[in-house]
Amino acid sequence: MKKNKKMDSPIIADTQPHQINAPSFKGTGIKPQAPFVNDYGVVIGDSKYASENSPLENWSEDTDPEIMAGDEWIHPTNDIGWNTAENRELLEAKRTPQPPFLHPEKDVSAETD
Repeated sequence: MKKNKKMDSPIIADTQPHQINAPSFKGTGIKPQAPFVNDYGVVIGDSKYASENSPLENWSEDTDPEIMAGDEWIHPTNDIGWNTAENRELLEAKRTPQPPFLHPEKDVSAETD
């Protein structure tokens, strides 16, 4: 597979709707990134989790697990690590607060305390 081949992305409107527990990147300033092909010809970040050239698909007793170590095996925005509580908190901290109601001319919260 060529590195510059166009791939379908599982991202729709800064979300991954096919993964029920995947966080939304909306309002965080983090832009979801498209899948990529690493140096081993393996597609990373397409949410299909199987790639013809993957060592996981071609595993044998001769396969050195170290071959799958390193950043080229991790997608920056489509990774299971985003589902952890710590990373969800990170996204929430970056999200712009959205008040429930804003009026363009009147402060609707004035004297409500």
